Amino acid sequence: MSSAKQVTTSTFDVSASERLLKFLEGHGIKDKLVVPLTPDASTRNYFRIPWHKGRAVAAVYPEPFDPDFHPYLDVTRLFADNELPVPEIYAVDGQSGVIVQEDLGERQLFRLLEEAPQDECDEHKERAVKLIARIQKATDAAYEKQSIASRLAFDEPKLSWELDFFVEHYFGSLRGETLRHAEAAELKAELNDLASDLASRPRVLCHRDFHSANLMVDAYDRLRIIDHQDARMGPVTYDLVSFLLDRRLEQPSLAELRAYRLLLLAERRELGLGALDPDEVAREFRLMTIQRGLKATGTFSYQTAVCKRGSVYEQFIQPTLGIVQQAAEWLDRFPALRRMLEERIN
Repeated sequence: MSSAKQVTTSTFDVSASERLLKFLEGHGIKDKLVVPLTPDASTRNYFRIPWHKGRAVAAVYPEPFDPDFHPYLDVTRLFADNELPVPEIYAVDGQSGVIVQEDLGERQLFRLLEEAPQDECDEHKERAVKLIARIQKATDAAYEKQSIASRLAFDEPKLSWELDFFVEHYFGSLRGETLRHAEAAELKAELNDLASDLASRPRVLCHRDFHSANLMVDAYDRLRIIDHQDARMGPVTYDLVSFLLDRRLEQPSLAELRAYRLLLLAERRELGLGALDPDEVAREFRLMTIQRGLKATGTFSYQTAVCKRGSVYEQFIQPTLGIVQQAAEWLDRFPALRRMLEERIN
């Protein structure tokens, strides 16, 4: 979680805090000293609260919801039933828009990776990659349970929408550019090819935002998964690309990327999942790197230019585009994209 401060009407959503306090009173909790936790580009408000089991975290949604058809609750049940380490749910009140869950503390994996010795960092990264394989093992269960995650996918429309978001907000919102018609058409054709290639790949269950800010290290030094409500079906390499490349400030080495790809394949075999061709996985990984990197750049650009949160996000734009460019060069594809990036980041 992030830094906290006391609730005040001038700094936080009054309606969310009032609904939460009323909910707590209904559960016999009189202590009103709840502490808001700063969300990361989220529409939800999070609070650390007193609870019967000790300290807990409450997610307060902007409107009421039906607990039987709620993405976070649905995916949490799916993950928990498949022994994936998500927070325990303590209480749900759909009318109040409140979910109370286990408090996993403050130790996000990305902070640990910034501070820990290299061997400890490597161990945590290996554990995270093995978690990706365990999520993929739950693919059949998602379909059997008719989970919301089984009905969503990184299909061609979804992938294309994310790439269009990149074009709109990187070139438009951030840089204030209007692309020439011929240049825009050439880029669009390449991005359509990218989306089509990835949409045709075999699909597995993906967390969808599996990066080190969404992995917590709990009091027992175990990795725990958060922010999993957007899980859906997608390429085998989707979560691996997210984990290895999201929010990086330096170019990763090809040896590092290859080692973690092979680790994922080895862990899949250990779990009894189907064997995959390492060369084909490497090609998909590069394609996924381009799509995910451009999608992330669109988000960073939007947060910087539209939401005025450049102090958090702007630093990742140039390094992410450098990673995209490296992947496109490795594939020897997408010349228009490569040319446009080279003109803007070098």
